Amino acid sequence: MNTMAANDREAMIVSTARTGLAKSWKGAFNMTHGATMGRHVVKHAMERAKVEPQEVDDVLIGCGYPEGATGLNIARQIVLRAGCPPSVPGVTINRFCSSGLQTIAMAAQRIISHEGDIFVAGGVESISCVQPKANRHMIFEPALQKAKPEIYWTMLRTAEQVAKRYKISRGRQDEYGVQSQQRACAAAKAGKFDDEIVPITTRMAVADQKTSQLKTMEVTISADEGLRPDTTYAAVSKIAPAIPGGVIAAGNASQFSDGASATVVTMCVGGGQGAAGVFEIL
Repeated sequence: MNTMAANDREAMIVSTARTGLAKSWKGAFNMTHGATMGRHVVKHAMERAKVEPQEVDDVLIGCGYPEGATGLNIARQIVLRAGCPPSVPGVTINRFCSSGLQTIAMAAQRIISHEGDIFVAGGVESISCVQPKANRHMIFEPALQKAKPEIYWTMLRTAEQVAKRYKISRGRQDEYGVQSQQRACAAAKAGKFDDEIVPITTRMAVADQKTSQLKTMEVTISADEGLRPDTTYAAVSKIAPAIPGGVIAAGNASQFSDGASATVVTMCVGGGQGAAGVFEIL
């Protein structure tokens, strides 16, 4: 192993793998456990990086709702399901919507501070299996609820407050939402997501249209389910807001999604040379 000064030690992402994003409740992952999704992407990310499971120093997995099918330290479950030996630890990180991004930042920080050389960082979410049965017992702390009630706001209410504070109109949000859809659809059509998505076969629950009875079927998800290539501003602007008088609507907000993603973050040998430097996985 090369000996490097602390200020020369850098971190870099050497591989990534993700599932397609499935619509919550009605999508492909509505019966899939978080450990199953997480195992799939972590295994593929390690294989793509040519990293042996026993070489990983730690696995950091972000989760906005770490309970139920994504509870009981879901990161540790993913470690074992991905084929890593019990000696490889796992830690679940919660920072709500930025949980997965936080794990990558923490992995990089730990590499820079000489706490390890190879980390897997990513995120998993199973809204379908978790949120309908989320534990709300004593969810509010009375003193905090009185002193700072907005800490318990939903993302919808928070978004409305942000839009009001910074004077972001409904029209501007709709324009951005339409542009985002158009760009995502164009990227998918051009195959821009093909290398990062690893198809996975699973079972999903579907309702019979005639009897309304639930049945299961095997499906393979290899693309994002929320893409709508026919999205137009005229159509989006007519969607009713989620809150009467508000500016957040289905056309300018992200859908509820299930899925998982993982990256392998390693030490960069040849720090400071950027993409032209000499890199090596230790």
